[in-house]
Amino acid sequence: MVQSSTKACKTFLLVAIALVAMATVAFAFSLPGMGKYEKVKPAGGSVTIPVDKVSDGKAHYYKFTDAGKEINFFIVKGNDGQLHVAFDACDVCYREKKGYEQAGDKMNCLNCNQKFAINRIGAASAGGCNPSHLPAKIDGSKVTISVNDLKTGARFF
Repeated sequence: MVQSSTKACKTFLLVAIALVAMATVAFAFSLPGMGKYEKVKPAGGSVTIPVDKVSDGKAHYYKFTDAGKEINFFIVKGNDGQLHVAFDACDVCYREKKGYEQAGDKMNCLNCNQKFAINRIGAASAGGCNPSHLPAKIDGSKVTISVNDLKTGARFF
């Protein structure tokens, strides 16, 4: 009887530890700067992000909130030296709400596993499962995206 009760205590303890660990991870991702997306706020009808913040060759993910709807996008510098800006969604797989992850010099659709060369992300590669182009003005020091252009992506989210 004692052995059975000890086994039950150990099982309970393991389950409790697992639940605490899961709650800790969930809480950490809800803290600013801890999740995949960094929240951006508009000023003067646009969102501005410093170029030096997104020029490391890694995909940087952002979210813009409009009327309670979160619109997600990313900025990534390709090996062509250019910054590429797109919604974290496409015309085909957006309903699954999975978006993309970077895999070297490609962006990988987390729903269908298609891979897209970062250098080709842009207005010319519209449609299909390509990351949906998000127009942006890029000058020497900042990436500027109009709120109106961001709002066009609301249908994906």
